[in-house]
Amino acid sequence: MPLPQITTPTHELVLPSTKKKIKYRPFLVKEEKILILALESEDQKQITEAVKNTLKSCIITKGIKVDDLPTFDIEYIFLNIRGKSVGESVDLIVTCPDDGKTTVPVKVYIDEIQVQKQKDHNLDIKLDDFYTLRMKYPSLDQFIETNFVVVDQKIGLDDSFDMIASCIDMVFSEEESWASTDCTKKELNQFLEQLNSKQFKEIENFFVTMPKLSHTVKVINPNTEVESEVTLEGITSFFE
Repeated sequence: MPLPQITTPTHELVLPSTKKKIKYRPFLVKEEKILILALESEDQKQITEAVKNTLKSCIITKGIKVDDLPTFDIEYIFLNIRGKSVGESVDLIVTCPDDGKTTVPVKVYIDEIQVQKQKDHNLDIKLDDFYTLRMKYPSLDQFIETNFVVVDQKIGLDDSFDMIASCIDMVFSEEESWASTDCTKKELNQFLEQLNSKQFKEIENFFVTMPKLSHTVKVINPNTEVESEVTLEGITSFFE
């Protein structure tokens, strides 16, 4: 007589970018095992495959293309899948900002962690009186590389340009438009190189103000009895 099939519970969340409701399920043991082994291997290709396959398997709603989702949607989904898989809260160690050295334990509930958006954030960057640059959010591959892949060397200028270039959606004026999909990597990098410092700072500000997972906790330093607020940002802040 075969063993019974265990029903996996499903959950819902609302995507921060579109407010669309999607269904997902927790990691299965076999998927979590593959993910852990991949992370321990520190092999970029293996980690990328494991994270992608895990996300695609756990998202039940049809028509959701994980590769096309904004980075902050991916962070939010991954955090919630992990929460339903291993626990509704995470125990963190936070450094008290008043002395910069005392650490205290903090419990954070995953359903309280939300994607925060800044009012001055905009996909369109006006370069001058004629041209506007429209940006797009980093890809799933960029999310994986930023959060899960161990990189020994420091990021160089060329790497920074490549990352920014990959987030260009299009350039347009009132009469014409140029899609990034019609341009080579070299052409996009050359376009960035011709910008002045003010224009490039506007592009950098796009990444600085980009929506991200953020949660503020209050901590009391046991040595000084000073109460402070600490803001945790990015998915890695909640995986300690």
